[in-house]
Amino acid sequence: MKILRYSFRILLGLVFVFSGFVKGVDPLGTAFRIEDYFVAFSIPWAQPFALGISIFLCMLEFTIGVSLLLNLWIRKTAWLLLLVMTYFTVLTFIDAIWNLVPDCGCFGDAIKLSNIQTFIKNLVLMLFVAPVFMWRKKYRSALPVPLDIGLLLLTALIFTWMSVYSVRHLPFIDFMAWEKGRNVNKAETLPVKFYVTYKNIKTGEKKEYLASNYPWNDSLWMSQWTFDSQRVEDPGAGKTASLMVEDMQGSDVTSSILQNPEYQFLLVIYNLKETNTNAFRRILPFFKKAQADGRPFICITSAMPAEVRKFRLTQGAAFEFYNADDVILKTMVRSNPGLILLKDGKVIDKWAWRDFPEWNEVSGKYFR
Repeated sequence: MKILRYSFRILLGLVFVFSGFVKGVDPLGTAFRIEDYFVAFSIPWAQPFALGISIFLCMLEFTIGVSLLLNLWIRKTAWLLLLVMTYFTVLTFIDAIWNLVPDCGCFGDAIKLSNIQTFIKNLVLMLFVAPVFMWRKKYRSALPVPLDIGLLLLTALIFTWMSVYSVRHLPFIDFMAWEKGRNVNKAETLPVKFYVTYKNIKTGEKKEYLASNYPWNDSLWMSQWTFDSQRVEDPGAGKTASLMVEDMQGSDVTSSILQNPEYQFLLVIYNLKETNTNAFRRILPFFKKAQADGRPFICITSAMPAEVRKFRLTQGAAFEFYNADDVILKTMVRSNPGLILLKDGKVIDKWAWRDFPEWNEVSGKYFR
């Protein structure tokens, strides 16, 4: 029995530490999934809290894992373990039945599971959680309780700092398809389809369109319908970077970007309305020097042409703007805006807006 108690505790600790870490190192990715749940459960007003909830949940999961691994204060943390697992088992059951959110992200972008697989995984874990909870009084730390609590608080603080740093800059470890060093040229894969659903303001009727086909340029229609949700059909999900880029006239220019054999800069803005305009202005001198050096520099955003035209006029942007789905742009760089250096389809480097480099720094490193 002692061996079972030890084995169950260590197994659960490893799972919780791994799961908490891979999500906490990229809290924005978890926040995006939480926002999807808020939309699915018709509580969009809660979306501003998604990032804070993401950081807290990842920290809680990781700290519980450390408690289990190191046998720290398990008499109390076992209650949190039971509550957390019960809640997420119920949530993933609902997701498995109704598929409200296609990807719950239980292991972030490190490991992809379907909703059914996630629910089964949680059921299996509950077979270990229940005995650990029942045995909670039999686990005895070698340290006094105040020191146990102190170590867990220190763990929570360090983990929270790591998550906040990842939000302000870029994740320490990039599990996404556009990580540095990855070749993202995927001309051989099947096309990705993006769908948007709009809801009639008066009748509540919902209609789904291919993202490129909904009547965004019909002002009367847009005044009667409001955005409701979106979804992606990607035959290569989890394998390659699913990017489709269009110019402002709707022509597909993806291959000219991903197959360009020269160095080129991609300024990624997945949400033009909420982008940091001060950071955007800071990149303008960088663009001018890149242009003078003959280095292509473009901006890819999810905004519609009318919004782009207004933004260019107010911000004085002289470079070309292109359009892509915001879901994919968020996987390219976790920053709004963010900068990527691409060469022959390979991600050479990328920066969050707080870390935008000077031109001399980049040219001295890559072009000489």
